[in-house]
Amino acid sequence: MRTNLKSEGFMVIEILVAVSIITASILATMAIAQKSVYVSRQALHTAQAAFLLEEGAEAVRIIRDNAWANISSLTADTDYYPTFSLGAWTLSGTPNTVGDFTRTARVSSVNRDNSTKDIAVIGTDDPDTKLITVTITWPEGGTIITKTLQFYVMNIFNDSD
Repeated sequence: MRTNLKSEGFMVIEILVAVSIITASILATMAIAQKSVYVSRQALHTAQAAFLLEEGAEAVRIIRDNAWANISSLTADTDYYPTFSLGAWTLSGTPNTVGDFTRTARVSSVNRDNSTKDIAVIGTDDPDTKLITVTITWPEGGTIITKTLQFYVMNIFNDSD
């Protein structure tokens, strides 16, 4: 009778160990699956943001190509929102979103070195060159992710606007 109780005690311990191992395996698998879904979603959002950044840059170039005054008349260091409406791109002061993404375009003045004519921090303002910063923000896992793209636009048509 004693050996039978001992045998039953070992059997209970074996069952507890087996259940613990199975439970730990299932929990680890679920954690890996959850992390892979999060990483996949983050990669998708990063790819979408890259496309929206490039589209924002192209929108600013199209606006510049329509007339330099569309860029030169904007208030420096103010956020504008690229908007496609009625078949044309505009920079609006009204915030808009594309899905979860908010896209802004900021126009900044550019200085040139007086002797070399290179872009410089200190120098003379060049009214025919502007620094554009396109920014995309979106919420991801309780935080706000931000990606930016900076480039210069110039009055390449040298119109008198």
